[in-house]
Amino acid sequence: MKNFKWLLLLLSVSFFTACFEDKSTPADKPLSNITIEQGIDSVYNIYKFDTLVIKPVISQENVDKPLSYTWEIDLQPYSHDEVFEYVGNDLGKFNCRLIVENEDGKAFYPFVLYVNSDYEYGITVLSRDNDGKSMLSFMQEPMTEDAVAQFTAYDCFARNNPDEAFAAGAVDVVQSGGRLIIACQGGGERNDEPTIYYLNEKTMVIENMFTVPEYDDFKPTILGVPSVSPIGSIYPIVCENGKVYDFSVTEGVVSEPLKHKHTYAQNCLVDVKGGYYDILLFDNDNKAMSLIYNGYGPFYCGEPYNMMLGDSLFATKNHFANRELITMVKIRMTQAQKNQTGHQELLAMTKLAGTPGISTRTEVLYTDFWGYDYVNQTSVFPVANQQVTTMMNNPVKISTPCIANKTYYTMFFADGNKVRRWNYTSNIADLPKAPTLLTVGSPTAQITGFEMSEDHKVTYVSFYDPQKEGLNGSVWLFNTDTGEVLEKHDNFCYRPVKMFYKTR
Repeated sequence: MKNFKWLLLLLSVSFFTACFEDKSTPADKPLSNITIEQGIDSVYNIYKFDTLVIKPVISQENVDKPLSYTWEIDLQPYSHDEVFEYVGNDLGKFNCRLIVENEDGKAFYPFVLYVNSDYEYGITVLSRDNDGKSMLSFMQEPMTEDAVAQFTAYDCFARNNPDEAFAAGAVDVVQSGGRLIIACQGGGERNDEPTIYYLNEKTMVIENMFTVPEYDDFKPTILGVPSVSPIGSIYPIVCENGKVYDFSVTEGVVSEPLKHKHTYAQNCLVDVKGGYYDILLFDNDNKAMSLIYNGYGPFYCGEPYNMMLGDSLFATKNHFANRELITMVKIRMTQAQKNQTGHQELLAMTKLAGTPGISTRTEVLYTDFWGYDYVNQTSVFPVANQQVTTMMNNPVKISTPCIANKTYYTMFFADGNKVRRWNYTSNIADLPKAPTLLTVGSPTAQITGFEMSEDHKVTYVSFYDPQKEGLNGSVWLFNTDTGEVLEKHDNFCYRPVKMFYKTR
């Protein structure tokens, strides 16, 4: 009987407990849903070595519960921190994702990260100081409209090649086949040997380099290398004494010339069109313009088609007979102008050989100046705007920095620290009286080069002040038409020896 009472009591307690037991289902409980509200963009662009920091803003519905974070890069876990920090050590595109989760569920946010080269496209300046110390500077074109373009506050070569000392005496740089190729004469405090560098155009890291100790007169001044570099092609390197050496870009070898066996003026024009190239040099020994066309030649500028040096007509049909080169300038043309003209134009200025400056001639030629009319079966030699005058005081010399453009039919040339402007279709006799468009720097500054935007609206002028030590080189930007100064970038490099617009 006693045990029965205990059993009845136990059943009563169980019934009472069951009456008050929570019979709600899991669906009736409040869930904490996660929302990634802000703080993350769908696309990020940073430069190499930059640090990207992302601080997401997370909210939870109903009740806050402990959160965990997973940042993924290309489907691999990268970090479990709340804040994303990433240093762009490698170039490329990276597919990323943030996963935020609590005990009730997850939220995802995918985004794309681009690590870009900070050397994509913009103005590149090669410079050297009085002791020959070389430096490479770069001004990246801004990726956004509100960004301000500035030259980097470091030597691009040294930054990306900390274990390599740049050879002294840098003289020229060209962008070719995905590389920047730089020629240095050597010398300096370390008595460096003449050196050729190949830098990756996106990273400025050395891909190849070699010295040229075997030729005592190898003092390079100009690299005649086009932007396209077919395998096996050989290009000219002009030296101080006018001798030309052959440069095999693919093999990384400098050798005695096979084609350019004479002495040449300190000028070289390179034109690239549709994967083909023209290289123009002026042969001082034979008083003739020499052309290499896609590796063939040299051909000489004359009325007969493909005139060669040994042709019987060379003596009478050589267009530059008994003349010396003052300058030749590639006329900058927009793509529309190139399409309309069908040729790349150049401005050539020569004078009678052996004279101080008598009988100066200017003319607009085409880089492919030999041609053939297959309809009429006659040779074609197009010359435009040819003018001849007696000029004893020509302000332009072979070493004078010049640039020309077809939009304004203008040639700018340097005169100390002055930018002077001349319309090359006007009377050549007016050249000595060409007005000054712009004066740069101090009265002792010396202009060393020009560059121009693709639409010709902006011209870049580089100069230095020889009376100052250290970083005495500058670049100013001015309106090509009016001469109005648009930007000043002062004292960021040494004496500029080459400035060009680096493309992608």
